[in-house]
Amino acid sequence: MINGISNQTAIAKTAASTSTGQTTQQFSTFLKDSIDELNNTQRASDIATEKLAKGENVELQDVMITAQKASITMQTALEIRNKAVEAYQEMMRMQM
Repeated sequence: MINGISNQTAIAKTAASTSTGQTTQQFSTFLKDSIDELNNTQRASDIATEKLAKGENVELQDVMITAQKASITMQTALEIRNKAVEAYQEMMRMQM
């Protein structure tokens, strides 16, 4: 997710020089990649937790780090979603 956010700057720079269709495609690709990365961090956390619960050879600190990464990634995604919804609502309140 954090890597995806840094890539957003590159997308914004190229958006000015591309057509609307290409920009929409780039944004949808960015959004899909970000959601995939979020899902991957959640899966990694689930797998590590499951291994720990089964008693497999896994370090507790690795499980905790993986869980915290997943938690931070989810919190970041939720905040980005909240800001996007807030911006949309603000635009809808604007008078034309």
